[in-house]
Amino acid sequence: MRRTVIALALSATLVVGAACSSDGPSSQGTVAPSMTQAPDATVGGTAPLGFDGAPEGTESFGPFDRTHVDTPVDYPQDPPVGGPHNPVWQTCQFYAVPIVTELGVHSMEHGAVWVTFQPDLPADQVATLEALAAGGIELLVSPYPGLTSPVVASAWGVQLRLDAADDPRLAQFVAFFQNGPQTPELDTPCAQGTTRSEEHTSELQ
Repeated sequence: MRRTVIALALSATLVVGAACSSDGPSSQGTVAPSMTQAPDATVGGTAPLGFDGAPEGTESFGPFDRTHVDTPVDYPQDPPVGGPHNPVWQTCQFYAVPIVTELGVHSMEHGAVWVTFQPDLPADQVATLEALAAGGIELLVSPYPGLTSPVVASAWGVQLRLDAADDPRLAQFVAFFQNGPQTPELDTPCAQGTTRSEEHTSELQ
């Protein structure tokens, strides 16, 4: 997937500073309880330890560095589920085109669930995801080139791969992890970020 270097506008930086001045261990915002399983471990295809109520098949990863960077990041998971990220976050909504990965990761730090889908997903399934996004609070939905599963739901440190948008586990994942117990920064917005797509990133420079 193409990685994009972003030069941030001063005004965007000021907005970010008000809600998320630092993403290190002493960052502002309520810190959720840490995961109870080892980094990059999964639990036999079932819900990860410490997350009773997560749908079957959920995997967990981490812990992750939460540093702000303005350069591309080579994430160990694809799509990513955490790690260094851009100081600007992506506004939660449905996108018909890919977004900048490092912005989506920042949204997950704020409690967003990021649902990615294959660009050639059938139109009826895309419509299902768009309707899901419309009813979400902290829900980001976008196509993701190179995705190996038709639909992937990710939140900070957790991920669920699905074969179809109408799998009932998707709604369960969103309900459980949207502003869920894995969120590093509770009470920070997924709104008031940027709505720029990957193809319009040059407009931020």
